[in-house]
Amino acid sequence: MIFEFLQNGFQEISSSLDLSFEDDSVADEKIPFLAYLANVLKESSFFPYEPPAGSIRFRNLIAGFMKTYHHTPLTTDNIVIFPSRAVAIENALRLFSPRLAIIDENLTRHLPRQWLTSLNIENAETDQPSADVLTVIEAPRQSDLMIELIKKLKPQVVVTGMAQFEAITSSAFEHLLDTTRAIGSRLFLDISDHFELSSLPSPNGVFKYLAGTSLPSHAAIICGLLKNQVYSDLEVAFVISEEESIFKALSKTVELLEGNTALISQYYYGCILYELLAFQLADRHPSPERGCDKAETVEMIGFSSSAISVLDTAELSIDDKENSLLHMDVDQSFLPIPSPIKAAIFESFARQNMAESETDVAPSLREFIKAAYGFPSDSNTEFIYSDCPQSLFNKLVLCCIHEGGTLCFPSGSNGNYVSAAKFLKANIVDIPTESELGFKLTENALTNVLQTVKKPWVYISGPTINPTGLIYSNEEIESILSSCAKFGARVVLDTSFSGLEFNFEGWDLEDSFRKLNLDLRVCLLGGLSLKMLAGGFTFGFLVMADPCLVDELYSFSGLSKPHSTVKYATKKLLGHREQKAGNLLDAIGKQKQILGNRSKRLKETLEGCGWDVLEPCAGVSMVAKPSAYVSKIIKLDHSYKDASVYEAKIADSNIREAILRATGLCINSSSWTGIPGYCRFTVALTDSEFEKALDCIVKFKDIVF
Repeated sequence: MIFEFLQNGFQEISSSLDLSFEDDSVADEKIPFLAYLANVLKESSFFPYEPPAGSIRFRNLIAGFMKTYHHTPLTTDNIVIFPSRAVAIENALRLFSPRLAIIDENLTRHLPRQWLTSLNIENAETDQPSADVLTVIEAPRQSDLMIELIKKLKPQVVVTGMAQFEAITSSAFEHLLDTTRAIGSRLFLDISDHFELSSLPSPNGVFKYLAGTSLPSHAAIICGLLKNQVYSDLEVAFVISEEESIFKALSKTVELLEGNTALISQYYYGCILYELLAFQLADRHPSPERGCDKAETVEMIGFSSSAISVLDTAELSIDDKENSLLHMDVDQSFLPIPSPIKAAIFESFARQNMAESETDVAPSLREFIKAAYGFPSDSNTEFIYSDCPQSLFNKLVLCCIHEGGTLCFPSGSNGNYVSAAKFLKANIVDIPTESELGFKLTENALTNVLQTVKKPWVYISGPTINPTGLIYSNEEIESILSSCAKFGARVVLDTSFSGLEFNFEGWDLEDSFRKLNLDLRVCLLGGLSLKMLAGGFTFGFLVMADPCLVDELYSFSGLSKPHSTVKYATKKLLGHREQKAGNLLDAIGKQKQILGNRSKRLKETLEGCGWDVLEPCAGVSMVAKPSAYVSKIIKLDHSYKDASVYEAKIADSNIREAILRATGLCINSSSWTGIPGYCRFTVALTDSEFEKALDCIVKFKDIVF
């Protein structure tokens, strides 16, 4: 399969393929993955949509491995995928926001430094009540010492691993379960050091317990996958919970705080699990009956108030186990991935012994942001990377909070970003925008708000605005930056959704930065997935020059950093752009044309069905108002979603639900767009699904009228 893939138009990367290995175990792991990756890239023109909880195939493989090798019956609905163990722990703590957490001293290295303090119930600097202060106490890994500390301090959350000698039997785990249950603590047990991807795994007391008894509702298992033979720093983690509410909340937390978990990393470990499952003969013995944990549990800490508010009201992804829905509500391209991108992805994994310079993305990014935006940088500029721009944005939100700042969003901003800021308890102010101006931020509206705000942080999506698909011209962004400079505001300039403009040359901000002295005030946020139309291949970057802010951001640590293979592929692709390589630029140019044509067709269809459309100039999304549908009654005898009867009076609050139930089409409502009455549609679907989506819009009109 590897050579078949290379001969199918990818001969130029054949020289990068080195299949000579000193260690047979490395060959046994790497060659099957390269064959699998070659097959995926050859047979699939795009990376599929996967739910925020992680690839369904990967979660099935984990569940299969647990059942086959450890006789632990799990399902995909018990497993949530995270970029790393550190990210899983931090997200769980933010979900519950306990006043006090006791955490294994081996697991605190990547937690925010602000949490690692002595036990102070009051924050002396701000006199903030203890309900908003998360205090972490480090504790030894040995379970008897940990249990003694738990009994004395009565924490609301405990995160711990187990010593090697304690992991062999289930007694230490059971003791931890009983102790935390008795005092009402939630337990997150890390088993990363004891989870073996092997056909002969060592005895494991935790799995032995889970084979016979379901996991109690107050407990969850965390496991970071790092033990592969080829890439020491390629990590994915998963959390096991048999409590439905915890599974759903953790899935939503991933979506809000991380965006997604790198798909190819899931492919890598999925390939190892697949090989192990293929090696094992099917067990013909019936699975043993599992007992339920019947011990009474005292009242536990629930989700934090901000988490409950956001998770209940935020418009997040719709559960789609059967993969039967049409998604016009996700910022991912499902157009064919250009061949140069496929080549770069495969080459990054095929190579061995890459030099550090080959994965140093900073020089290429420096040229890219200068050419695309005229964004200045020098030797003091810091480049920070992540799997996804969303996780970088959330670190900036935490910096804003720590600085005592106020985050200012224009009406008509990325709904997930706004919800994430609320989840993190940021102070948020809305900047009014007007329909006559395409809901763009203006200097006057911004000035009126900045006059009333202390320590403002202004979020700007541009040149392409998400969700409207309109563009800020050079003059418009300069006037906005001028107002920010006048009031000393920090600026988060988000270019993640830019690069797919239909007829626009880009920005040149260099003169503005020099005149307004903005170098230390502006953070440039970006990503390459949509710019390159790379689908599930994602790379996020943050460019900042203020050394104090850089130090503050690093104090929050826990970023899901891209693997060296991703940085290699990214550098390769940026090099293609810099050299104006025809294959890549031609492919992107053709797909921009497709997106432009799609936007026109969608506009015509929507207008023909009674929607008021704001025509986009770029990107993969557009907004429209269902003017003809408001207050109309919709009646369904057989809902698409769950085959139930459905009847409702259509309003802003239920238009998304009504369209979903009537047709199976997923869109975003005004709750997501932040623009009263306006819904969002994305157009970067496959050809067939785009046609089906247009049919759904017409079908909805026919049902209502």
